[in-house]
Amino acid sequence: MNIQTVDKQKFFFDQYGLTHRDLERYLAAALSAGGDYADLYFEYQTSTSLSMDESLVKSASQGISAGCGVRVLSGERTGYAYTDNLSPERLLHAAKTAALIASGSTKETVAAFKEKPHRSLYPIALASVDAEITAKVALLQRADVAARAYDSRIKEVRISYGDELRRILIVGSDGTFAEDSQPLARFNVGCIAKTETNSARGSHGGGGRVALDFFSGDKSPEHFAKESARQAVLQLDAREAPAGDMEVVLGPGWPGVLLHEAIGHGLEADFNRKKTSAFAGLLGKRVASDKCTIVDNGTMPWRRGSLNFDDEGQPTQNTVLIEKGILKNYLSDKLSSRLTGLPDTGNGRRESYEHIPMPRMTNTYMLSGEDNPEDILKSVKRGMYAVNFGGGQVDITNGKFVFSASEAYLIEDGKITAPLRGATLIGNGPDVLTRVSMVGNDLQLDEGVGTCGKDGQSVPVGVGIPTIKVDRLTVGGTARREGGGFMQ
Repeated sequence: MNIQTVDKQKFFFDQYGLTHRDLERYLAAALSAGGDYADLYFEYQTSTSLSMDESLVKSASQGISAGCGVRVLSGERTGYAYTDNLSPERLLHAAKTAALIASGSTKETVAAFKEKPHRSLYPIALASVDAEITAKVALLQRADVAARAYDSRIKEVRISYGDELRRILIVGSDGTFAEDSQPLARFNVGCIAKTETNSARGSHGGGGRVALDFFSGDKSPEHFAKESARQAVLQLDAREAPAGDMEVVLGPGWPGVLLHEAIGHGLEADFNRKKTSAFAGLLGKRVASDKCTIVDNGTMPWRRGSLNFDDEGQPTQNTVLIEKGILKNYLSDKLSSRLTGLPDTGNGRRESYEHIPMPRMTNTYMLSGEDNPEDILKSVKRGMYAVNFGGGQVDITNGKFVFSASEAYLIEDGKITAPLRGATLIGNGPDVLTRVSMVGNDLQLDEGVGTCGKDGQSVPVGVGIPTIKVDRLTVGGTARREGGGFMQ
């Protein structure tokens, strides 16, 4: 991979004629009604979106959006206003509006800006959004051909591709000053297999903060197409999943979505500050078996969930959440840190300049253990092996979760036998990790397709897990929606 940088520092200064004096003036206006803290989030985003169905490109779009969000904090209150017009008049109006929403009695001033040393976790020569549109269409066509050639029972193929380049500038009244250029690309293939009596679906994709050349070699359109087709064909002959409590083995990689939902959301600091999380007040306490160590790591090069800085200008980091079963940290943003005294872990994220930041995950995964994956499977007399999920839901207040397994198998006498369909996993986050009895040495991360929803905002994230064995988990039932969600 070519590691030249696409970053262009001072973008907003060059593009819109901003000066440091302008930024100080907008922040002073935001603090004019007595706020404790104020920040500005400038965003300029270019994007491409393509989709193919029935072997035809059905939609293609390119767009540009730009704007600025102004936030003011006064104790627990947040004032927020945004504008898609970056003229001085509109920026000042947004700043004064946010100030009035979160007025207070303090008289804070704007500190001198302190630009942090710039790092680059996703240095690429040419952002995929700037590549020729014909090259992107060719990827869709190759995937379509490969999926249809896999098996004659593949009757429908839908393919999507999207990319973006997001340029941001974040300045705060505490001296925060951070700029970043964030590329993102994702490719996805969905297949439907049909017989005279049955139909089934498969889906697979990948991406990250990568250039277009990522979709070559091992991550080619053919790779994603064949895997999607394989899943669909497999499900045609799958038997209905058995219901009841049983041993469950989770495969490596994408099944880490269960970890994200069942555990990760409950460890976000805003829920714990408000005591609405099942993990509230449990710092330093045992919440999992001693085989479980879970981290949230926003510093992984080219990963979908990684960021040089979070959306408040704080450098991301590798945060140990649970260490050998003991709860060590929550994921925090500036507001939670100010109100609770918790360290700011660099997890303040937002969907766009139109949204306020809140604690969110980046790349969340369990570290490898010492067990051989084959030994984990051999230890199960009768249970289920879940290797792929369509997504899941969780109720943060009590930790209850529900997941639909899109690919699962029956385990009988330590061997993988029949494929299963309709398998749903139901459990409780604070409880399920205490039942983890074996952890494999085969940690894998997902291929770069995860999108997490919370309070109406969606952000790109990563998940991962090694093969693990849960001694007892409820299988069966009907999927239901319970709060925050995760989707491919």
